[in-house]
Parts: sequence; C-alpha cells; structure tokens
Amino acid sequence: MFDPAIGKRISFRPVTLERDLERLHQWMHEPHVIPYWNLNIPFAKYREHLRKFLADPHQTLYIGSLDGTPMSYWETYWVKDDILAQYYDFHPDDQGVHLLIGPPAFLGKGYASPLLRTITRRLFHHNRTEKVVAEPDIRNEKMIHIFKKCGFEFQKAIDLPDKRAALMYCYREPFLRSWNHGNAK
Repeated sequence: MFDPAIGKRISFRPVTLERDLERLHQWMHEPHVIPYWNLNIPFAKYREHLRKFLADPHQTLYIGSLDGTPMSYWETYWVKDDILAQYYDFHPDDQGVHLLIGPPAFLGKGYASPLLRTITRRLFHHNRTEKVVAEPDIRNEKMIHIFKKCGFEFQKAIDLPDKRAALMYCYREPFLRSWNHGNAK
C-alpha cells in the first residue's frame, strides 16, 4: 500500500527463521529496543526464542518494509490465547499487536504511525474483530503517543510478568471512520 503522507510503499510479509533470524537478532540488540523487548540474548538463545514464537499458533510475526526495505518487526496475536486475556474482559475475536522499528536510521521520521495504522486496518479485516489491543511498556512514552495517534485509547496500567504496561484499546468503528481513506488496505 502506498502511503501518501510519507511518500512510501508499506508492506508486510511473514517472518521466516531462515530469512529473518540474523536481522531480528541484530534489531533486538539496538539500544532503543533493548529496554522494551529484553531480548538482547545470545544468537543461539534468540534462534530458539524465534523458533518457539513462529510455532505458536496464537500469533503471527511480520517484517514491515518501506519501499521494499525491511525496517520493522510486528507480532499480531489472538488475545484469548495470550496472557493478556487474564488482565481484562476480552472478546474472543480481540486481537493484539506489538511492534518495533529496528534500524536507528528509521527512527524519528514519522513512519511508525502509518505502519501501525496499516497493520491495525489489516487486523480489522477479520470481520468479528471489534477491538485491537496493545500493551506497550508504561515507560515508552513515544510508543504510547503513536498508539494514541492511531486511535488507541489508554485504559489502565497493568502489571504483566515482564513489564508494567499501558493497556490500550482501538475500536473498529471509530478507527475505520478516521482512517478509511481510499488507498488504505
């Protein structure tokens, strides 16, 4: 999908171990990623982590690209099968999203919001999904701001096993009313 606001083509493809292991391991070691993902682990351990995540049927992993250049990592998941289901009264078709921008050269350029809007719209392609959720680290003010710009609303702070998080909801109808421009797919 071409996004005229940033003048770039946004695309997503599924992660594969062979194609993406080294790239993702490198991104997990970036200083801006480490505090929020805590996956700056040795290569062999990360390989096992990624293998496990790729085999988990409740989530789908993607590489996000701009004009064909891989620059972001995405995890989308079904809340009903996730630990997050223990923290709010979920609907069986609620979906969630995690993201990171990998290469530092892509930070601060206004790319995160168009990418997040695009993947959120894709999640709403599942007709029964009325709500997409996110739980960024409560300390990650930039990411919370990006989620808010895309229509996510802060609900409450929650204590997950690995972080204190900001539980945020994005509802289908307001999102589609706000972001249903002609070339958004």
